Amino acid sequence: MSDDWTNEAIISDTLCEAPDVALGGKQDGWRLSRWRRFVGSYALPPLPAPTFVVHIGGKSQVKTWHRDGWTETGSMPGDSTILPPGMASRWLVDGELDVVTLSFAPHLIDASPNSSRFSQLRFAFSDPLGTALTRQVLSELYTPESTERDAYVGTLVNALTAHVLRGTSISSGPEIPSTQSSAFRLHTVMAQIKDHPEADHGLEALASAAGLTPSHFCRVFRKATGSTPHQFVMRTKLDRARHLLVQSELPVAQISDSLGFKSQSHFTRTYRQYFHETPSDFRRRGKEAA
Repeated sequence: MSDDWTNEAIISDTLCEAPDVALGGKQDGWRLSRWRRFVGSYALPPLPAPTFVVHIGGKSQVKTWHRDGWTETGSMPGDSTILPPGMASRWLVDGELDVVTLSFAPHLIDASPNSSRFSQLRFAFSDPLGTALTRQVLSELYTPESTERDAYVGTLVNALTAHVLRGTSISSGPEIPSTQSSAFRLHTVMAQIKDHPEADHGLEALASAAGLTPSHFCRVFRKATGSTPHQFVMRTKLDRARHLLVQSELPVAQISDSLGFKSQSHFTRTYRQYFHETPSDFRRRGKEAA
């Protein structure tokens, strides 16, 4: 990790702003930074070190350029992304964004048995434990400074680093009804929602799939993602709707029906609540910008 041109320096140069919070360095083997106020689209040059990104907060979806267009699905609060070294990237942010980046020194990646997972982009995947550790680090950083606090924060980041380097495999090991399997089950539920945003996804069905009671599921889900299950489902539906509005000529009524909204008026009302404009206005704005 270079002393004078780290990932953080490159991102700061691209955004013309420094991170809100930063800690760690070459001696630690990692650098953690918090970034806010990303608005619009931007191109990020290749970064020298692999980077783990946690989407902490913000109102809107974040998309990345893949092959010949913006990705259909977007990153939401609670999602994680791995950006490999040496890869230029493009990002579309429709509103405020709050993310944390964790960059790793090459020797840590080389020593990891799962180093191959850092060789390609992994965009907007669910990592409840990584998100929870990141949120805990941030909460501690805004408490009064002390030797004990600094030691605790360092321990948390080291745990987060070990978690990311170790990686997880949703196909390994049996699914056992225990606290240890809750992260796996939550990941499965979120993946089901993203794969089929048009489905009903009622609270009881989601909680049952996670092996939890509805009330416990709501608490675990909100802690991991920063949103309620209902908000996550709605954001997923609306993210798919925005893609269809830009990438297709389907009528608004058909888009509404295909995503399981009760009516076009319900779809339009919900869309306006989240994005402060109607679907038709968004589609018109997109065509004018093309």
